[in-house]
Amino acid sequence: MASPAIRAAQAALATIDLSTYDPEQSRLMDERCILVDEQDNAIGAMDKKTCHLMENINQGLLHRAFSVFLFRPSDGALLLQQRASEKITFPDMWTNTCCSHPLDDFEEEKLEKDQLGVKHAASRKLEHELGIPRDQTPIDEFQYLTRIHYLAPSNGMWGEHEVDYILFLTADVSVTPNANEIRDYKYVTKAELQAMFEDPSNSFTPWFKLIARDFLFGWWDELMRRKEASGNVAAKSLNGVADGSRVIKMD
Repeated sequence: MASPAIRAAQAALATIDLSTYDPEQSRLMDERCILVDEQDNAIGAMDKKTCHLMENINQGLLHRAFSVFLFRPSDGALLLQQRASEKITFPDMWTNTCCSHPLDDFEEEKLEKDQLGVKHAASRKLEHELGIPRDQTPIDEFQYLTRIHYLAPSNGMWGEHEVDYILFLTADVSVTPNANEIRDYKYVTKAELQAMFEDPSNSFTPWFKLIARDFLFGWWDELMRRKEASGNVAAKSLNGVADGSRVIKMD
């Protein structure tokens, strides 16, 4: 039997009109997210549109997501993106390399062993958003660190409520951004990102700010400390640096 939150979401679905939004972004709202409980147990599936409405989030609707942090091996610079103006949630905000969702629409993205589902989804979305060929982001090169549970409004109607898997990747990649997804992108050092955060003219996604506040800079320092003999950094060197066995609830 569906939970009260899911039943409420289903009832609300018919009342939402996306005709005033970008057509491609509206189409993507039909993709089906994986619904989870607060321990990240999969409990069903629901379209993105329903999952991202604050009316439903406020009743407890929670879904699975991922955040990729891609670093350049030679110098450890982090690839950022600025979300496109066409995005329905958090438009024009700077964020980490790629943030999205494993989908119930793809069997390989529902795999939970060794975080394979979110890693497959991450490779797919890096290609979709940044045009990075999938052969440049091998599934076994992603380093899973931990999961965070957070809730963040975007505006009066939309928001996020996710169990978000944090994935690091070191790779030399070719970027051909999808203009419907990304307004801008750039590589930054730790100091440059800290300066961006201090500049009031910049706006950032809430999950990126949370991850940076509590985790990112410490892990970034550790990544740089664990350079290979070649001088390159390697995400896989961070295996075991974080407790990935639990979901960390963040405010």
